[in-house]
Amino acid sequence: MDSSSIIGIVLALGAILAGQMLEGGHLSSLLQPAAFMIVVGGTTGAVLLQSPLRVFLDGVKMLKWVFVPPRADHAQIVALLVGWSTVARRDGLLVLERHINSLGEPFMRRGLQMLVDGAEPEFLRESLEIETDAWAARLRQSARIWESAGGYSPTIGILGAVLGLIHVMENLTDPTKLGAGIAVAFVATIYGVGLANLVFLPISKKLMAHISSRAARREMFIDGLTGIASGDNPRIIESRMQGRIH
Repeated sequence: MDSSSIIGIVLALGAILAGQMLEGGHLSSLLQPAAFMIVVGGTTGAVLLQSPLRVFLDGVKMLKWVFVPPRADHAQIVALLVGWSTVARRDGLLVLERHINSLGEPFMRRGLQMLVDGAEPEFLRESLEIETDAWAARLRQSARIWESAGGYSPTIGILGAVLGLIHVMENLTDPTKLGAGIAVAFVATIYGVGLANLVFLPISKKLMAHISSRAARREMFIDGLTGIASGDNPRIIESRMQGRIH
């Protein structure tokens, strides 16, 4: 569980709500279902319009990374590759074949299979880096739906404000309906700007950071495999891989 995400969102929302109360306002005045529907529904529709459905759904699934990040097992990867290097130098590459099926990730299984099959270090690195680049590009494309939402929601909030003001203008002769229209107008703007800067854009940045970490993990694995294929000393392989841990 990523405690910083939980603390951040609680702190941000808490500060805004506390400020509202300190100024003498009521929390109920910020609860406007019509404004929420305009901003959230409009933003979702705009993001769906610009993104393929698969990309949109993948981006929504990645939301869990904000609170439950992917495993950061860089040290285990280093230990695993150094162990393989030691065994390969002593007994040969073919001995590593027994480890292929024990690996949970298809990427790692393919890499180790190529190593056992005797792929040249340059070909091994090139093949795995092409796969890693394509994989990271797909993840970044999905994560960018949150950045797009952060760009659209303030503008849609303004659209909600204009709609609220139109409602006010249509009911100038009926003072009982003016308050609801004005409330929707201002609260829609708050929702749009608030969701963009407190939710959508921070989510996008955090997902990008996790993707970079996962890509570095794969690059570290590639370094280890190509080192083994080149017959490098295990200590050199370990040092090179450690340099990618951050």
